[in-house]
Amino acid sequence: MHIHLLQHGPDHGPARLTDWLDSMGHSYTIFHLFDGELTPRPGECDALILLDGPEAFVQEPPPWARAEKKLINRYLDGQRPILGVGLGALWIAEALEAVIAPGTYPETGWHAVTLAPESPFDLPERFEALMWHRYVFSLPDDALPLGGSDAAPLQGFAWDAGRVVGLLCHLEATAESAAGLFAHPPALPASPAARRYVQETSAILTPPGRFHALAPLLDRVMTQWLAQA
Repeated sequence: MHIHLLQHGPDHGPARLTDWLDSMGHSYTIFHLFDGELTPRPGECDALILLDGPEAFVQEPPPWARAEKKLINRYLDGQRPILGVGLGALWIAEALEAVIAPGTYPETGWHAVTLAPESPFDLPERFEALMWHRYVFSLPDDALPLGGSDAAPLQGFAWDAGRVVGLLCHLEATAESAAGLFAHPPALPASPAARRYVQETSAILTPPGRFHALAPLLDRVMTQWLAQA
């Protein structure tokens, strides 16, 4: 299969996603929209991945976001798989008419996710994932939830029998990609109590084995998602 990946910022790359695509024999093209590359045309690939990006784009989308949002709607109306991570998931949820808003708490670092009883995702009932967000989404109509953490009760969703997936948590992260995120921290509230789910940089990067534990989780999600192609 040939996959298109849309990148929204220099510090929000595909991380482990391209390693997984390579290992499975898939080809891919990364479109650096933040650097002036044009949004691809519909129908030029077998599946589409929308990467994370600065959360400032939620309130003030860049000029090129208009073309991307049209592309998202074309894929939602079509039959090919589309997956979003972070900002990409927020934009997919928005296109599905879900509510996008700042969560009660910002969430950064490693937090446990508990799978929802009705979750269609092939994941453990409880697992640890990397978080890096202030905004959250409601569950789109006709979607099924992944599950949630203490700070964000909805960490992802699947729509149209799993053809469309949105992930707020980062299963694709590596130690290198996480270091790039530190340049774009989520907006933090003034109250220390409201920052209870925000971890320090040193706590996020150690021990590095946490990042390796994400690989089999990403493999499960990606395998299940591309089975819809």
